[in-house]
Amino acid sequence: MDGVQVLHSTAGFGELLRVRRERVGLTQQVLADHATLSVRAIRDMESGRVQRPRQETVRLLADALRLEGHSRSNFEAAARRQALVEEPRDEPTAPPVARGAIVGRDLETEVLADALAVHGDRLITVAGLGGVGKTRLVLEVAQRLHLASRWSVRWIDCARQPPAGPERRADLARTIGERPTLLVLDGADAGVDTGLLDELFHHCPGLRVLITAQVPRPLPGGQVIPLAPLPVPGPELDHDPAALAEVGAVRLLLAHLRRLRPGFRLDPEEAPAVAALCRQLDGLPSALELAAGWSTVLSPRQLLARLADGPFQLAPPPAGYGGRADVGAALGAALDRLTLGQRDLLERLAARPGDWSGEDAVELSGRPPQECLATVHELLASGLIRSVPARDGVRFTVLNLCRRLGGDGVHGRLAAAS
Repeated sequence: MDGVQVLHSTAGFGELLRVRRERVGLTQQVLADHATLSVRAIRDMESGRVQRPRQETVRLLADALRLEGHSRSNFEAAARRQALVEEPRDEPTAPPVARGAIVGRDLETEVLADALAVHGDRLITVAGLGGVGKTRLVLEVAQRLHLASRWSVRWIDCARQPPAGPERRADLARTIGERPTLLVLDGADAGVDTGLLDELFHHCPGLRVLITAQVPRPLPGGQVIPLAPLPVPGPELDHDPAALAEVGAVRLLLAHLRRLRPGFRLDPEEAPAVAALCRQLDGLPSALELAAGWSTVLSPRQLLARLADGPFQLAPPPAGYGGRADVGAALGAALDRLTLGQRDLLERLAARPGDWSGEDAVELSGRPPQECLATVHELLASGLIRSVPARDGVRFTVLNLCRRLGGDGVHGRLAAAS
């Protein structure tokens, strides 16, 4: 009988993983690469710090180890048996309840959930404009991890809760323990206590942290992911209702319109106005929701005509908007946070028609390439520019709303901010 098969009935999953790995001559790093996991995840499982490996993680490991037949069945059974033995009696803590459906963020949800649960990322910041949907996206990710993988979710609204003192830090670490947990720091625009994170990561091996913030602040060991507005349709789709209905911004606008006007249909006559609305409002979810709030008294074509005088002339509707993010205020705050160098480049880019590449920005700015491209990266993270589909590399455009902010456009706003 295979000695490893005997071992699986008496040893824990971590020891079985180590023996299997050494038997085929793989280092922890090589196994991690083959399984698309972090080397720390392999180390934590073999040492027993991870007591409940996820089913997807076990599958990736079995594939990387090329286990088949009884060997694979025994390997997977050992992981299930350990999970049953080690599962705590208390139920995992659920995230807050979502108050509305999420539209057009399927890819972002999948990427974030996989980064945390499959690839082992422990610290991610989702950055973007107020009203772009950061909180709703992170809530969707938290719901998925809670329901599919039984993760606990600890949700902290940073705008309402004070920083954690030493006693609260210890309580939080004890509460989280070793079980898989997602800690969400929502609205951490004032910054994050890195000491708290270091302490929690040290004591809680199953902890992952998701941060939302309008101001991207890179943290040691973390990753910043800019969240752009939803994709908008090109003019070539204006007269194709079926194709329009597949575009993220149009899907969201239609969802709002149909709640307020049951039976609304995207017919060929309304389609061009709906597409133009999405483009004028950059696919920004809060702006689309605001415009849709007036659909009980204005058709899409009438709304488009009103917005022609300036998108910020349309105030929130008197009822039903719920006090969500003010589009003009969010953009104004983002502009006010810019440095002089960022403002100068954004002003030059806003005056340039159409989209542009990083090389175009360097030529336009007259700055050293590395300095200019770093500023482009910062503007992208702030949400004031966005990438656009292109066949010849990465290209960008300044938000239409940013160009048109205030009566004098972005130039007047930037001059006033200076």
